Amino acid sequence: MFRELSRKNKQLTHAECEELLKNETRGVLSVIGDGGYPYGMPMNHFYDQNSGKIYFHCGKSGHRLDALKSCSKVSFCVYDKGTRKEGEWAYDVKSVVVFGKIGIIDDILKVSDIAEKLSHKFTSDEEYIQKEIKAFAPKTLLLELTPEHMCGKLVNEA
Repeated sequence: MFRELSRKNKQLTHAECEELLKNETRGVLSVIGDGGYPYGMPMNHFYDQNSGKIYFHCGKSGHRLDALKSCSKVSFCVYDKGTRKEGEWAYDVKSVVVFGKIGIIDDILKVSDIAEKLSHKFTSDEEYIQKEIKAFAPKTLLLELTPEHMCGKLVNEA
């Protein structure tokens, strides 16, 4: 059902894909939007290595949520900042694309738990994190992406 990478020599290992998902702070989540058009949006995420699931937070209404209620199939793309070899202008960039289905979670305890874990990717200020969770968790849903296929690759921009 999912296509294999055509340039196998560029393919990342599963562990390298997980490292990108764990360490990078954002990616692009794509859903099937209005009229069947793709709708991609930058999203912060938390990758849970134990379950292999990817979590996002969102409000309780909007285009993204309407799209997910119509079709739970999504893709999520994450890429790093890239590295350059000395004396070269082109970057080597690692990316991973995850295909799967999203479930919507409104359990306040789970929303708060994942929001806290996600927040630690950006700050260690516990007071700020707890203040934000207290203020916004009741207005927040959690999106849980269960991967069905994951593939990563290393490309040179030259």
